[in-house]
Amino acid sequence: MLEPTKKHLTKVELRFVGPASRKVEAIKALHTLGFLNAINGSGAIPWREGFPEIEGNEPGIYLAGARHREGLTQRKLAELTGIPQRHISEMENGKRTIGKKNAKLFAKVLSVDYRVFL
Repeated sequence: MLEPTKKHLTKVELRFVGPASRKVEAIKALHTLGFLNAINGSGAIPWREGFPEIEGNEPGIYLAGARHREGLTQRKLAELTGIPQRHISEMENGKRTIGKKNAKLFAKVLSVDYRVFL
């Protein structure tokens, strides 16, 4: 006969809307049920700890995010900026710096402040 499998803890995040005057009371009630309060830091971690692979390549991540937001492929962005697609790939992956000249080209096409790429 098969043995029952062990049930693992499932984590959930709850968000509530209610009167501000009852916030502390609600948090205390949830603590008694085993919930952590991410607002005061007892259950939250800085984003850099949660995504260590991003550290040091923030400009490349911003570039990829802005490109996706605009619905552009690397190839299309290359056509619009005149920057080779392989260079855009290297920039997004942190293997090539973006530089001020390219940052301004990207900013114009992607409608952002060029400084986010530096």
